[in-house]
Amino acid sequence: MEGVTAVPTPRSEAAGSARGGRLSLAVALLSGALGAAVALLATRQQWSEGTATVAGGAFPLTAQGSDVTGVPAALAVVGLAALVAVFAVRRAGRFAVAALLALSGAGTVAAALFGASDSGALDEKAAEASGDTSATVEALSHTAWPYVAAVGGVLLLLAGLLALRYGRLWPAMSGRYERGGTPRPRRRPAPVDPDRPEDLWKALDRGEDPTSA
Repeated sequence: MEGVTAVPTPRSEAAGSARGGRLSLAVALLSGALGAAVALLATRQQWSEGTATVAGGAFPLTAQGSDVTGVPAALAVVGLAALVAVFAVRRAGRFAVAALLALSGAGTVAAALFGASDSGALDEKAAEASGDTSATVEALSHTAWPYVAAVGGVLLLLAGLLALRYGRLWPAMSGRYERGGTPRPRRRPAPVDPDRPEDLWKALDRGEDPTSA
């Protein structure tokens, strides 16, 4: 009939939520792990270069990301740990860990962008090379690696936002509880048959007294 629209049933809504949970979980795991790896790799690369004036002329200087700032690498490790911890906690704990993951990504982005124009590390190296504490780096230039680290932070941030939005649909590591939150009933051992020697031995192994039945 014309003008009739299909009304979603509880079963279809549950199936849609399950699909959304699986998709968000896969994207969060991929983006979080990739973001942490990219940020850590970028901090080990050359971020800037320049020269210092010494007695023999211009002395070349270079600085890695870890020389400029250790914040992106540290936050990448924190974010990776938070990504794993999301599956070990539930409810409010999961929300808190997801927020930490998102903040780690945002902090990585901010630290990498600030480090993209920083000259402090090379100024220190110029002072050491020239023996003049007031010396500064000359012909300063930067590479694209700080921005690569920022991209890693964006991926971590995305993983955190997905965890905040869909984390309640994701499974947890512990299988002790059912989905409804009630403990699983423990299996009771089969009754001991006194005429079966193997049953007697099994009862003794469990610390039970087979003669007390």
